[in-house]
Amino acid sequence: MLESLAVEAGSSESLLAAEVKGLCRQFLLRTQNDDGGWPYLPALQSAVEPTSWALIALTNHPDTFEAAHRGLAALGAAQLPDGSWPPRPGHRLGCWATALASLAIFLQEGDCEPVRKGLSWLCDSWPAEGGAWWRVRNWLRPTAKVTRQDSSLRGWSWTPGAASWVEPTAYCLLLLNMVPSNLHPAGAARRRRLGEAMLYDRMCPGGGWNSGNPQVYGVAGERRVGPTAWALLALKEYAARTENQRSLDWLEEIYAKISGPASLALANICLEAYGRPQPEFEARLGPLYAANGLLQNVPAAALSLIALTPHDQPSTFHSPRRSSA
Repeated sequence: MLESLAVEAGSSESLLAAEVKGLCRQFLLRTQNDDGGWPYLPALQSAVEPTSWALIALTNHPDTFEAAHRGLAALGAAQLPDGSWPPRPGHRLGCWATALASLAIFLQEGDCEPVRKGLSWLCDSWPAEGGAWWRVRNWLRPTAKVTRQDSSLRGWSWTPGAASWVEPTAYCLLLLNMVPSNLHPAGAARRRRLGEAMLYDRMCPGGGWNSGNPQVYGVAGERRVGPTAWALLALKEYAARTENQRSLDWLEEIYAKISGPASLALANICLEAYGRPQPEFEARLGPLYAANGLLQNVPAAALSLIALTPHDQPSTFHSPRRSSA
């Protein structure tokens, strides 16, 4: 079916989109594990990231209530006493996935204790920059700095006590943008300002982002689709800034060269959020699904479903909500 639709994609994008959307939704329902969580790939162990993306993608789909209920129960059971989430159920150390889990629960249930605890942990979790050891190291080796970045601007790390990176910082800012400000813990405004400044500081020359270092030994870092799209979504409030527009120009420029379904979906979500929709998205995603089933990858299927149904979703990536509810 998809193969024939893909051939006629130029004249039947809406039909193709409906077909791929349905297949993505069914794939997510089919790959849910018995414990209620989702794995990265079918039949593997459940993990917090794919479970969170699946729940975000299934938000507001009426025929997925039971699956969402089981997924929420799985996330709730995985939350640690300190309010954080580990990468997988059973691990005892919280990590960056706390932002995604909190966002998924907030979109499904609104304000609730797990979201409040997750936000508090994130706002209390600081990366290594600015710590005593970091300052001593820079003082002892002032000429050894190989990257261009302001270490006083701290975002969020993949794991507590490590350095700030672009993507976990963007996830935390997205969560703070979505949850009304009256639900934010003390110190959240400062963390948000530092995180936003950190992202702009880490932008590559000419626009776009990589994982964290804009320049190494004076050489510009290589820009990547994922970090660029996430950073832009986190900084959407400042859409008119030159840095945002340059980064959007780069993302739009390389859009036609993106071959991975997850990257393609994410780039489309970002460009659409900024009012630069790509009309060929549905026509390109259909053949990718027909060829490899989105690689049978849960986050890729979830992002594709989000990209194909922007009006069916809450404004996850489109309109920050900082005012009180």
